[in-house]
Amino acid sequence: MTTTAGATHRRTRIGLLQVCAAGVLWGTGGLVVTLLHRRDGLGAMTVSAWRMALAAVALVGFAVVTRRSGVVLATLRTHPALAVVVGVGTALYQALYFGSVLLVGVSVSTVVSLGLAPVLTAAWEHAAARSRPSLREVAVLAAALTGLVLISATAGHGSPAPGGRPGLGIVLAVASGATYAATTLLGHTLAQRVDSVALTTCATAAGTLALLPWLGIALAAGEPVLTADPASLALLAYLGVATMALAYGLLYAGLRTTSGSAATVATLVEPLSAALLAALLLGERLTVPALLGGALILAAVVALQPAGQDRTAPAAARPGPPQPDGAAGP
Repeated sequence: MTTTAGATHRRTRIGLLQVCAAGVLWGTGGLVVTLLHRRDGLGAMTVSAWRMALAAVALVGFAVVTRRSGVVLATLRTHPALAVVVGVGTALYQALYFGSVLLVGVSVSTVVSLGLAPVLTAAWEHAAARSRPSLREVAVLAAALTGLVLISATAGHGSPAPGGRPGLGIVLAVASGATYAATTLLGHTLAQRVDSVALTTCATAAGTLALLPWLGIALAAGEPVLTADPASLALLAYLGVATMALAYGLLYAGLRTTSGSAATVATLVEPLSAALLAALLLGERLTVPALLGGALILAAVVALQPAGQDRTAPAAARPGPPQPDGAAGP
């Protein structure tokens, strides 16, 4: 029993590390998008569409080379609706977030969208398991959200929005957070059943189809759609391969042994890594509140111990078949 419990704890820790690594990669994405906008005038949604398209190409190529094409096709045959919904949800919460940024600014959008997600996922998981959150879980969530607020409110990227429509911007941020939470929960459910590479490939392909119309919209509006600069093309390739294909592969692999609520807390390292990169590469100054916020987020992630999860997380967060009593998670 002790050996089995120890192996489960190790798998959970590895899963959390995988999710944190995904968050770090996502944190580099904001810097790359900023550079592409400055260099080539590419809009955020245009870059997002290329990001998903390049990720889909990379993942399909990887599946062919590693002879996992059959697994990918089997996933599409057995779970077509879930795979498509996860992919479209991924594209949708990005679009809602970018729309919110234009209307209410980066700071408020980040706090509302990323802060709402772990609250919603934790609430759903405990409702499904008919359990109550422990004081430890509440403390972890409070520390993580406080750290998120401190970083987002004081980081250099928190500029005011040009749109000047804060009400609509907050609505879009709430919709983005809710979509992110739902997508994580669905991805958690599907990750228990299928190979993580196959899930990432199917979801990314579906998300690509959802975002491709934005390229046509940008073209019709006379906005730049692509660049011929080799360095900028390399940055686009990095966005697709590293911050999309690899990052979501790590996320779905981590979700096999980590609950959705823990994953959404762990991915809060994204704004932390973004702030650190902005300070190192863009010369932005890290304030004392931002440093304190980063310490709180790191402390919250460290506190996501497997022992705490095993007591409260739904059974689907751990390896093994779903339980017949319905407490197997969302």
